[in-house]
Order: sequence, then C-alpha cells, then structure tokens
Amino acid sequence: MKNLEFLYCASNEDLRLLCDIVVKDKEGNYRLTEDLSGTDAFKKNYPDNIRGMLPDLVSEFREFGGNSFANLFRGEGPEYAEILRDVARHNKVNFNRNSTDEQVEQYLLQKLFNDSLNGASDEELKKIMEELGYPTTNFTRQAAISTLMIAWKAGGFKSYILLVSVVNAVMKFLVGRGLSLATNAGLTRMASIMMGPIGWILTAVWTLIDIAGPAYRVTIPAVIQIAYIRQSVNHPSHLLA
Repeated sequence: MKNLEFLYCASNEDLRLLCDIVVKDKEGNYRLTEDLSGTDAFKKNYPDNIRGMLPDLVSEFREFGGNSFANLFRGEGPEYAEILRDVARHNKVNFNRNSTDEQVEQYLLQKLFNDSLNGASDEELKKIMEELGYPTTNFTRQAAISTLMIAWKAGGFKSYILLVSVVNAVMKFLVGRGLSLATNAGLTRMASIMMGPIGWILTAVWTLIDIAGPAYRVTIPAVIQIAYIRQSVNHPSHLLA
C-alpha cells in the first residue's frame, strides 16, 4: 500500500470500479489471469466493502504491473510508483526523475485532456465552452483550447467537471462502464460531450495495449482511476460549486 494509503478515503463506488478493472475484462467476465476473486477477502467484501480488501486488491494490481515489466519482478510485483511511470512513458507523458507520484498522475490526466481538446471538432469545443459558461460569440479554436486548459489547471468546480468528464469517457471506452456520476445535470451533459473528443485518442491507447501486452488492459485504466481518486480525495475543493 506504499503511497496509496489515500485509497482508504475513497468512496466504495470508485474503489469498486478500480477492483472491476483489475479482476474483470471489458465484457464483465473475470480475467483468467486474476486470483483475487477466489480469496476469502474478496468473497467477504465484494462489492459493498472494497475498503476491507484494499491490501489484497493492490497486491493483485501489482501482479499485473509485474507482467507489464516482462516478468522482471517476482512475488509482489513492482511498487505503484514504477507501474505509474511505466504507464506514463508508454503514453508519452513528460515527467522528470524528481516528479512525485501525484505530479506524474496530473501530467498523465492533463495529457489525456489536452489530446482530447486537440482532437475535438469546433462544434464540440463550443459545446464544452458553453457548458462551462464561457462566451463563444468570437470563437476561435486556439483561444478555446487555451481557455479550457487554464480552467483545467485552475482548480475548483470547472476543473472538477472536466476531470470527471475525461476519466468517465476513458473508463467507458476502456472498461465498458463509467464513473458513478452525481446527480448533477451539468456534469452529466459535459460527460456526454467529452465522449466524442476522447474517443480518437483511445484508439492510440488500444494500439499501445495490443503492441505492449495485455497487462496494459489493467494497468492503464487502473492508474487513471487511481489518479482520479487521488485528486478527488486530496482536493475536495473541486467538489464545491
């Protein structure tokens, strides 16, 4: 659980999605290579008390991380920090040797968002701007992308809406179901809008998975979900309108 203690503060819904990423494929079937579902901890705690089996869940995740390192690791698998940086490198995320785990996660999430904006149509960008309350009368593509990137980095509720929308779209494409969204009409609309722009960048992600190996079907969405949970837990001000 090194550097992942914050998971104990996450909602059961977010933890259950993380668990499903690790033990189930996109169709909802248990992975042939997972062992967690056969344990007493899983049978006792899944699906209503994932917090009660967190050490077992993290251990299973690390095993998949070891597979992505071509079996260089034995036993418990690599630490989360190594899996995170492996995923970041494979997604062409820039970071340096002194970057913290949270910084690398932020760079990864930001790259997903930036790539999705660059892949969005002008109409999609206008919808995103309007949903966040920005004027589009004198719309230009470059100005819209700059404005949205500033909103992403600024924190607060607009940043949170963009974060949730991106992660939700990623999960729907890679895992088969999205986050458990709060009953917020604006959040639901934005999540729907972001499904289009995020789609094309995930084609590259799937290509990476096919080339690099099936373990990335677990490690890539799991790292993104963990990064999202850390932001939700460490920066609750995002949740405030």
